[in-house]
Amino acid sequence: MTAPSTAPASSRGGRWIDHWDPEDEAFWNETGEKVARRNLFFSVLSEHIGFSIWTLWSVMVLFMGPEYGLTPADKFTIVSMATLVGAIVRVPYTFAVAVFGGRMWTVVSASLLLVPTVAAFAVMEPGTSFTTFLLCAMLAGIGGGNFASSMTNINAFFPLRKKGWALGLNAGGGNIGVPVVQLVGLAVIGASGGPRLLLGIYIPFIVIAAVLAWLKMDSISSVKNDTGAAKDAAKDAHTWIMSFLYIGTFGSFIGYSFAFGLVLQTQFGRTPLQAAYVTFIGPLLGSLIRPVGGWLADRYGGAKITLWNYVGMAAATAVVVVASMQKSLPLFTTAFIALFVLSGLGNGSTFKMIPGIFHAKALAKGLEGEEAAAYGRRLSGASMGLIGAVGALGGLGINLAFRQSFLTVGSGTGAFVAFLAFYGLCFAVTWAVYLRRPAAAQTDTAPATDAKPQLSYAEV
Repeated sequence: MTAPSTAPASSRGGRWIDHWDPEDEAFWNETGEKVARRNLFFSVLSEHIGFSIWTLWSVMVLFMGPEYGLTPADKFTIVSMATLVGAIVRVPYTFAVAVFGGRMWTVVSASLLLVPTVAAFAVMEPGTSFTTFLLCAMLAGIGGGNFASSMTNINAFFPLRKKGWALGLNAGGGNIGVPVVQLVGLAVIGASGGPRLLLGIYIPFIVIAAVLAWLKMDSISSVKNDTGAAKDAAKDAHTWIMSFLYIGTFGSFIGYSFAFGLVLQTQFGRTPLQAAYVTFIGPLLGSLIRPVGGWLADRYGGAKITLWNYVGMAAATAVVVVASMQKSLPLFTTAFIALFVLSGLGNGSTFKMIPGIFHAKALAKGLEGEEAAAYGRRLSGASMGLIGAVGALGGLGINLAFRQSFLTVGSGTGAFVAFLAFYGLCFAVTWAVYLRRPAAAQTDTAPATDAKPQLSYAEV
C-alpha cells in the first residue's frame, strides 16, 4: 500500500497527492482519512466566507433606509443580481479544480473575495447610484462560486460510503456563512455601526482563509487536467434531472436567505433591527441540518429522503400561504423557518444522490472495484458544479418571483403559491425517475453489454 505523497511534483510547485484510493479501507484508515479531514476543514473555511460575501447584500439592503432612495423592487433587484452571478460563476469554478488543482484554486477563489468586499467598502454611502450598488452586488456573486469548486474538490477525497456525510458537512459549513453574516450584521446594527464596519470585519478573515488554504490543503493529481469530465457530465441526463431537483432545495435555501429580511420589512413593516433579529434563524437551522440530510441519505437512500422532504416543503409552504393571507406574523415566521430547515435537509439528501447515481452507472457498465469508484468520482465531481450552478439559479427565480408578486399584489402570497406548485413537481420527478421501479434492482441480471441496463436508483 502506498501512502499519499504530498511532495512537490517535479514540474510544478505545491502539495500534490499522486496516489489516492479512499475506497481501499486499509489505505483510508491508515492515512487517507486524516488527509481528507484536513482538506475538508480548510475547504469549509474558505467556502463559508464565500457564502458570507455572496449573501452580504441581503444584510446590506437592511441598512439602506430612505436616504438611499431605493424602492423595495430596487432592493429585490440588487439581491437578485448577486444570486444570478453566483449561479453563473459556479460553472467555470467547477472546471477550475481540474485546471489548477484543488489547493491552488481554493487560494485563488478565497483571495478574489477581496474584490467585492473592498468595492462595497468604497461606495457604501447615501448618494451612490443604484447602478453602482447593482454592480457591487454582482461582484459579490463570485462568492457563490466557491461552493462549486469546493464540492468538486472534496468529493474526490472521500469514499462513496462517506460522501453523504462529508459533502453535507462541507456544504453545511459553507451555508452557515449565510446566517453568520446576518448575525454579524445584527450586531453591527444593534451597536449603531454602519455598513462599512460590517465590510471591514470580513477583509482580514478573507486573507486568513487564503493563507491557510495555501499552507494546509492538498491537490489530487488524478483530478487535475481532467477537464473532459465536465463535458461528459453535461451529456448525462441525470446531471440535469438532479439540477432540477436541486433548484427545489438549494434554490429555495439561497433564495429565501436573500429575501427573508426584505419580505419581513416590506410585507409586515418590520424595522431593520426587528428583521435582523429573525432573518438569521432560518438559514442557520437550514445550514446545521444539511449534514443530517446527508447522513440520513447514507442510511436510508437519498431518493427516499428527498421525496418525503418535498412533501414537507410543500406542507410548510401551504402554511406560509395561509399565514400571508391572514397577515399572521408569528405563523408566517414559524412556517418560513420550517421551510428553511427542510430546504437544508433536502440539500444534503439531493447531493448524496449524485455520487450514488454515477457509481450505479459505473457498475451497470461492468466496471468493478476502484475502476467503478474512479468513474463515479470523476463524473459526480464534475456534475456537482453544474448542478450547483443550476440550483443557485432557483434562488434568482425566487427573488424575481417575490419582486413581481410585491409589484402586482403588494405581498409575497402569489410567489408562495408558485413555489408550492413547483415543490409538487419536484416530488413527481423524484418518484418517477428514482423510485418508481425499486424492484428493478432485484431483476437486474442483464449482462453488462446490454445497451440500456435496467437500473434502480432507489438506494442512491
